[in-house]
Amino acid sequence: MAAANFAHAANSTETVVLLHGLACPHWMLTRLALSLERDGYRVVNLSYPSRTLPIETIAAEWLPARLREARIKEAPRVHFVTHSMGGIVLRQWLATSPAPENLGHVVMIAPPNAGSEVTDRLKTFLPFRWFTGVNGRRLGTDAADLPCKLGAWPVRAGTLGIIAGDRSLNPLFSSWLAGPDDGKVSVARTRLDGMSDFIVLHHSHTWLTWRADTLAQLRHFLVHGQFTRVAAA
Repeated sequence: MAAANFAHAANSTETVVLLHGLACPHWMLTRLALSLERDGYRVVNLSYPSRTLPIETIAAEWLPARLREARIKEAPRVHFVTHSMGGIVLRQWLATSPAPENLGHVVMIAPPNAGSEVTDRLKTFLPFRWFTGVNGRRLGTDAADLPCKLGAWPVRAGTLGIIAGDRSLNPLFSSWLAGPDDGKVSVARTRLDGMSDFIVLHHSHTWLTWRADTLAQLRHFLVHGQFTRVAAA
């Protein structure tokens, strides 16, 4: 992709807030953060207590406090990029709080927007409950599970693009998922009513955030509000 596509971001103070997934520390988004910083964005790469605080508490208390500390209201625009459960945290926050007036674009990478059948299978399995803490068991596909209760993407919440993966490194998990999947979430269940654009890349759930084509699509969306179907240069 041509560097000119990102020219407006250079020398700006637009902010991008990053939200990682469940049991994945913020350094898992390091490559993504460095790429955005090179484009001229101010990057706020948060590390939230994904295993120990309920999503509702993270969204209602922890996240707003960190955003105030980062002074996002003072940025000309603030964008959000999430991976996996980070997208559910953001949806919960926007469901209960007014969207920032300077909200720009949002990109969700591999979000379980309609839950995951992997959680359905493992939610009573003790090692899974220990590893994923208080939130893992709540990311299933039942109507009572949190992702399915949050509804469509709010019109007031900016332009949403979703990047899904369709390559798996876990054949067992994939056998529980319907259709193409990334090893943890099916492509179909990443979708969300109200999204503006959607693209599938050929990578697994964890490694989507490290791949060059993911970064290229993300960077394009933050500038143009849509993905590109042209290969990166």
